[in-house]
Amino acid sequence: MKRFQLLVMVAAVTAAAIWWGLYRSHHTSSAAVTTLLPKETIAFVHFPDFNRSWKDFHQTDLYKIWSEPAVQDFLQKPRSKIPKNEAVGRTIQDVQSTEIKDAFIAVISIDYTAWKVVGGFRFKGDDAKAQTVVENWRAKVLGRGPEFKHETVDYQGHQIQAESSGEIHFATVRDGQWFLVANDLDQLKALLDRVDGRAKDAATTLAADDVYTSATKHMPSAYTGLAFVNIEQIIKKFLPAEFKLPDVSEEQLALIRKVRSFSGAVAFDGGKMRDVLFVGMPKASEMGKLARVSLPIATKETLFYTAGFADFNHQVASIPQFATLVPALQKFITAFTANGITLDTWNGAFGQEFGVLADWPAKSHWPLVFAALPVKDSTKANKIVTVLTTADTDNTWTHQEKEGVQYYSTSAGGQFLTLSPTVAVSNKMVVLGMDATAVEAAMKRSAGKSELAGEKTFQEAERAVGSADQAFTYIDPALIYTRVDATVRPMLFMGAAFIPGIADTVDLSKVPAPDVITRHLSPIVMAQRYDGDGYVAESVGPVTANQSLLFLAGLAGGGAAIYHQQTQAASMNTQMSSPPSPSSTPMDIPDDSPSPTPSPSPSPNDSDD
Repeated sequence: MKRFQLLVMVAAVTAAAIWWGLYRSHHTSSAAVTTLLPKETIAFVHFPDFNRSWKDFHQTDLYKIWSEPAVQDFLQKPRSKIPKNEAVGRTIQDVQSTEIKDAFIAVISIDYTAWKVVGGFRFKGDDAKAQTVVENWRAKVLGRGPEFKHETVDYQGHQIQAESSGEIHFATVRDGQWFLVANDLDQLKALLDRVDGRAKDAATTLAADDVYTSATKHMPSAYTGLAFVNIEQIIKKFLPAEFKLPDVSEEQLALIRKVRSFSGAVAFDGGKMRDVLFVGMPKASEMGKLARVSLPIATKETLFYTAGFADFNHQVASIPQFATLVPALQKFITAFTANGITLDTWNGAFGQEFGVLADWPAKSHWPLVFAALPVKDSTKANKIVTVLTTADTDNTWTHQEKEGVQYYSTSAGGQFLTLSPTVAVSNKMVVLGMDATAVEAAMKRSAGKSELAGEKTFQEAERAVGSADQAFTYIDPALIYTRVDATVRPMLFMGAAFIPGIADTVDLSKVPAPDVITRHLSPIVMAQRYDGDGYVAESVGPVTANQSLLFLAGLAGGGAAIYHQQTQAASMNTQMSSPPSPSSTPMDIPDDSPSPTPSPSPSPNDSDD
């Protein structure tokens, strides 16, 4: 019996050890690094395991799209036109071979002239290989120019390599499997003391800082990268109480000074991307819990839906200031004043929750966009809309009532795109759209249940994030891609007929079929809530909502740069091809006396006869 109990105990201990190993392999913590950093650390970034993150990335939906044979076949020709940069591939190989873990960089202090920064990582790969990699990285950063200086500093049995090149200063050191770096020698020595255990006061480290711990408790247990910024310290240094900012009210400054921290983490989660953002601050205003009253308008063909709160007290109050930049708004302000419409009237008419959504029916070339607000008092709401449409003297608005709903419509657009902007007001909701028929259909749907909310994909996406008490966003990238492909693909083939140069870069016959891409695209969802001591925004999808915004911003910036470049090139070509103006053409002035014709010079090969 005792032998059996011993076997059971051994099996339990073994199982616990295996579980702990698996848990540690899939859960990361910044605790090991934050105990090395001082409590006054201002900003901190941590990458726990590059190799595991690289492996997880190869399981994502994005990488599956990249790996599709049809996608690789299509990209083969454009990729051949791009110069190969082998440096990136070598860097990835170096990181993998050294098995870098717990890579971090931290800003210890900042002032108007200099920042004190420390960083480092530990490695588990070949020691000699790691040393070579570090030496190569150091040489790339500092170079070996005429300003390069090197000094070896002995400290507590370690040899610190202090190097500089112009304004760049680095101090680096190896400590077992740790490689540490700083731009300040004293900070590197302090870091070494904590790594070696000479500095043992845990209360003086970042791990004991209440601003850091309260922020990072909202982060996921497993992540690819984590960032933390102590906003409170930055505000105290650069935005003291006596400091004033132009065009910023005292109320807004007071709200900014209440922000304590920002933290964010990115993780791979079952083939999807997940990010969590947290802003530590008191609750800005009490607007209740998000009800998503505009969701019934959404259909199975809704590709974008977002709902949140708008503090109209601030928005409406800022309209007079905005009107100085947009003079056309002045007539609406005048009309509001003449009809006795105040901020109280607006707040009495509409709720503070808003909704924006876009439907893209299969038969439509463009998406149908709607904006909605809940109605608290339909009489006041209709009065406001009536004043707005009457004040719009540039357009003719018509008004009609259908089944108890008031519709205000006008026409806009031109030869290629005809629009009928419409505002519909019921006793429940006001809806604005660019198509009268679509707005009428949306108002009829608002009285029933949401088609979108009944979809399984929507429900699964909704469950993937936490509660959405403050804001909620849903994006269907598969539907977007399908509709864009159906609209753009014919245009591409038509464009290729007029611009033969396209065929030199892209083989349009190899554009992947939509299902090759869409089978790997799940919905993108984002939920925002207030969680005790700050606002949490959590997003999940093949890419997250925040990554999508960054991508669109980069795409817009890149497109603007290309347009600007092409515009400049076209302008230069026009100037070069234009005939010179008469004033700049040199005048031929005839000379009365004939110029003597120069006699030809004798050729070197000529000889006297």
